[in-house]
Amino acid sequence: MNNLEFKEQRAMDFIAIGRLCIDLNANEINRPMEETMTFTKYLGGSPANIAVAMSRLGMKTGFIGRVADDQMGRYIVDYLKKSDIDTSNVITDKSGSVTGLAFTEIKSPTDCSILMYRDNVADLKLEPTDVNEEYIKNAKAILISGTALAKSPSREAVFLALDYARKHGTVVFFDIDYRPYTWKSVEETSIYYNLAAEKCDVIIGTREEFDMMEMLTMKGNKDDHVTAQKWFDFNAKIVVIKHGKEGSIAYTKEGEEVVGAVFPVTPLKTFGAGDSYAGAFIYGLMQGWDIGKAMEFGAGSAAIVVSSHSCSDAMPTAEKIQEFIDNYQK
Repeated sequence: MNNLEFKEQRAMDFIAIGRLCIDLNANEINRPMEETMTFTKYLGGSPANIAVAMSRLGMKTGFIGRVADDQMGRYIVDYLKKSDIDTSNVITDKSGSVTGLAFTEIKSPTDCSILMYRDNVADLKLEPTDVNEEYIKNAKAILISGTALAKSPSREAVFLALDYARKHGTVVFFDIDYRPYTWKSVEETSIYYNLAAEKCDVIIGTREEFDMMEMLTMKGNKDDHVTAQKWFDFNAKIVVIKHGKEGSIAYTKEGEEVVGAVFPVTPLKTFGAGDSYAGAFIYGLMQGWDIGKAMEFGAGSAAIVVSSHSCSDAMPTAEKIQEFIDNYQK
């Protein structure tokens, strides 16, 4: 058991909102991008990846977002449909926007980088009028990620979605997903992330991401307990703080502290771990598992995905995650 309450009678399990883009992952690994000649195309974007993870785990999943009126936008919608994700609230933007691209560089298993193209992208054109109150009302949970807060009108659309979720008792997950190149300044980022986090039930991020959020009002704090308590004074019930290879710690409003399992593997790449972790962790919480078991499931999923070339395509089923955990050899 955990401390979240989901409206079990609702038709939709999970909705993500925000970034839909394309990942172009380097095929020539262990070399810089300057020397990389070919890439493989995948669905990308943190909320998109998490939505795929949830659908792969058997949850009835939907998405709220905008895609460009181009070949890449059509590819994204088709991928979502083939992944059994409801696209009734995915809108084709007609303003001349483009699909965001993320080129990945894999110099080594521990030295990876991402080159992002985010000018005039469709996902940041999401408008408040695109957000359907009934859609959120009929969902058990919704996920927001920080990138969608970077610009208007997407920012306002997310805040409206948060208001609808709070109004109708839809559980809100916040994946911080801090991408500095999307923002004008770290101060702007901190302010809007804090305003969003105040409305969320579960907040998931790295220690560095929480440091960014605290830079204006709690600068210098490194105490996870202090960080978590700030959000318990608002709506948060669970705060997960990730510490890289050292694993994650979850804090609850009731004062519980849970250290998550870690499954060290030799990774192919570093990216994708956070999205796969979030998807399987949220899945576990929605199954009513205790937090420790949900965190173990998240860690198992992350270990599988970082060992794979893709993020979205590699999202595992529940059976595959459990098999990995059962057979893991330290």
